[in-house]
Amino acid sequence: MREHEPVHRVVVVGAGFAGLSAARTLEGRAVEVTIVDQRNFHTFQPLLYEVATAGLESGDVAYPVRAIFGRAGNVRFRFGAVTGVDWERGDVRLADGGTLPFDSLIVASGATAKFFGIPGAAEHSLPLYTLTDARRLRDHVLRRLEAADDNPDADREGDLTFAVVGGGPTGVEVAGALAELMDVAVRHDGFRFDRRSARIVVIDGLDRLISAFKGSAGDYAARTLTGRDVELRLGAMVKSITDSCVELESGEQIPARTVVWAGGVTVEGTVAAELGSPTAAGGRLVVGPDLSLPGRPDAYAVGDAAAVPWGPGPDDAHRLCPQLAQVAIQSGRHAARQILRRLDGRPTTAFRYKDKGIMATIGRRAAIAEFPSGVIVRGTLGWLAWLGLHLVYLIGFRNRIIVLINWSWRYLSWGSGPRVIVDDELETGGPTGSRRPTI
Repeated sequence: MREHEPVHRVVVVGAGFAGLSAARTLEGRAVEVTIVDQRNFHTFQPLLYEVATAGLESGDVAYPVRAIFGRAGNVRFRFGAVTGVDWERGDVRLADGGTLPFDSLIVASGATAKFFGIPGAAEHSLPLYTLTDARRLRDHVLRRLEAADDNPDADREGDLTFAVVGGGPTGVEVAGALAELMDVAVRHDGFRFDRRSARIVVIDGLDRLISAFKGSAGDYAARTLTGRDVELRLGAMVKSITDSCVELESGEQIPARTVVWAGGVTVEGTVAAELGSPTAAGGRLVVGPDLSLPGRPDAYAVGDAAAVPWGPGPDDAHRLCPQLAQVAIQSGRHAARQILRRLDGRPTTAFRYKDKGIMATIGRRAAIAEFPSGVIVRGTLGWLAWLGLHLVYLIGFRNRIIVLINWSWRYLSWGSGPRVIVDDELETGGPTGSRRPTI
């Protein structure tokens, strides 16, 4: 009998945009792929702010990894947390003591919130990077509204102030959605507090919003937010955060019991930081032109976890790609193709990012889309473009239909949305004393 060579084993760490893109590229090929993640679902991160502000349900932006690759004979999923890599043995170490042997490795472990060492930021602010973050923020905001309704005449300094730290796309989207939520709460849900008492304040160290866009786009975002009663503190640095106040470097104190952290991300504190590989700013893994780790031609880093080079051109030699979904998708696909090239005995190729533009929404019928040509589309047309793009990339046909229906209904009725509080405290017998499941 003829013996066959063992199948090449590829381990993909992370089920985000980059990890799924890599696995899909390897689907049906002569390799054995294992995706490992501490969550058994993929999260569509660009829509987390909708969950956080009660616009969408958690299930609308999440999809089981096993369902995505259910019919792929060469792709399997391992539920577990990665703690490190044994390079000599060629194993990925798991928190439960297990290991995953590999011949090629793709690190797509993403990033986490970066607090820049600001006192109290990690303890007293609410980041928005995972589905758990979004649910926690939604429950917290709704609790603040319920508390205000219980005693509408009380002195609530800071109780209905929502401070958003960060004026990038996430911060702008959260602020716009919070303004809409306040309007809906009073007009449609019968809350008795004065809408004018609810403050939303966006704080950013730069002198304009969404700095990745052209200046005119930032100006439009500022006008739109201020027109919706959102206060802007631009060119202001946060000095400290407590459970009741945000203090700025200027000495100004903003009483706030809700602080949303949208101030940036870092790879520090994730599994990528435990690999013993060189890192760049923000802890991002240094990679070569083909996205491989230095000295490890069979290991690649992609997406938010890596300092992905823009391309091999002379003008882009030292330019890094932003931490965006499109970068993750393209870099994950490229790393997978390099593994196939090496198996075919061909040399690897350098990664080149194809810029497809950037988008941000500021709320209902207000969004900005900036294309590589420099053309900017804003307002209703920009919002429709933003909506269409997100539906195209949303994982799962079911999710697309649900999100489209929800958005359409919200646009027509404005008062719809899953404004329910469902948290661990209620489900495990917190203040209510009940251990029965709640809505």
